[in-house]
Amino acid sequence: MQFGSFLETVTFISAILTILLILLQQRGATLGSGSASSSEIYTTRRGLEKSMFIATIVCAVIFVLSILGLLLIPS
Repeated sequence: MQFGSFLETVTFISAILTILLILLQQRGATLGSGSASSSEIYTTRRGLEKSMFIATIVCAVIFVLSILGLLLIPS
């Protein structure tokens, strides 16, 4: 397996994982958050939510680095 095809595979897998992780994360904005009854302004991520957030960042960085690697490697 050549390095270019390896980077293409890494790019594809990291793109799919990034999309899935972004879609799986919970939204902080609910229907009632626009009204004055909302008491939470800032929340911290804990547990699975924090793990998914960090995994999303890692997958996005891997995606960007693999694309840069594909641009720099001559075909």
